[in-house]
Amino acid sequence: MAGTAGTPGTPRVLRAMNDRAALDLLLEHGPLSRTRIGKLTGLSKPTASQLLARLEAAGLVLATGTTEGRPGPNAQLYAVNPAAGHAAGLDVTPERILAAVADITGRTVGRHELPTPGRRTGTPVVQQVTDALDGAVKAAGLARDDIHRLVIGTPGAFDPTTGRLRYASHLPGWHSPTLLDELAAALPMPFEYENDVNLVALAEQRLGAARGHADFVLLWNQEGLGAALVLGGRLHRGWTGGAGEVGFLPVPGTPLVRQVTKANSGGYQELAGSQAVPRLARELGIEDIPPGPYAEAAARLMARAAQTGDDAHRRLLQTYATRLATGLASLVSVLDPELVVLSGASLTSGGEPLRALVQAELEELAASRPRLVMGDVREHPVLRGALESALATTRDEVFDTSR
Repeated sequence: MAGTAGTPGTPRVLRAMNDRAALDLLLEHGPLSRTRIGKLTGLSKPTASQLLARLEAAGLVLATGTTEGRPGPNAQLYAVNPAAGHAAGLDVTPERILAAVADITGRTVGRHELPTPGRRTGTPVVQQVTDALDGAVKAAGLARDDIHRLVIGTPGAFDPTTGRLRYASHLPGWHSPTLLDELAAALPMPFEYENDVNLVALAEQRLGAARGHADFVLLWNQEGLGAALVLGGRLHRGWTGGAGEVGFLPVPGTPLVRQVTKANSGGYQELAGSQAVPRLARELGIEDIPPGPYAEAAARLMARAAQTGDDAHRRLLQTYATRLATGLASLVSVLDPELVVLSGASLTSGGEPLRALVQAELEELAASRPRLVMGDVREHPVLRGALESALATTRDEVFDTSR
């Protein structure tokens, strides 16, 4: 395969490039024969054979079986060795930490959920993180030292200029200026931190509705309302990590919220956040409001509204779509994205009826007209994004055969 501009064309570098290309194909397609790998990479049969022998000797690929049901002799199949590396992810909320470990192929091999103590118990955050991680590592049948990298997803964002968590005053214990240093001292593997909604966008970009899209906005609505901005294929985090904190966005239809960081809310959150849905339903005459936390109630109301034909539920769906489009219009007008992904249970529960209404409203309110889609990654999308982020770096390290 041809080298990229500026890459030294030494045999060692070219071999490493071919090795990585073959490994990426095996991750994408699953087990492949030597002949198929040769065709997909453009390598000759002898070169493909040498490549596979090299990767097998390095413990990066395994012979997994043979082709069957085709004319001619059966061909040996090769696959990425799942045990070549492991990565971990954490999804942190005020109520719990959800941890998982994935092998190098992306398959989750261990998971652990740790309810977080209240504000008064004083359990250190570092201990919470290590306990959650250890639970997932144990469930995977591994040891901490087997984990190449960890990515921690939280609401808000750690300001790169101060190292302190911002935009998430509702996350007790996570605001110490020394927290990142304490985590680094306690964890035996490299770790990164990322905003939770950014991780959902990463999951959708790698695995879901935003695959193949370099410019998109993801709007997330579950416990809180937030957005992730992907521009030119890369997450845009902003100077303090606060890009996409659209819950604070002033919007028409609700009074101005001042000192938003103290209130941990803003106009768009008040207008279209999950907590607004049960309140709006009552105003429209819907009496049987689902019990439980407001995010769960909002999701159930949206699901019911998408499936029920009575006037009150239709008005709920239409009014909520208008509220969502009101804030989205500002994002679309500034960013002009190719795609908008709606994610989080309060949005995805509304399904196609909600999506179509928001699309129609947005076309009335904004000059540019991006396509709206529902997110595909529904099961623990923050955690899935954390694993995908950790795996990307882990693969770069483990799959580098030039060293």
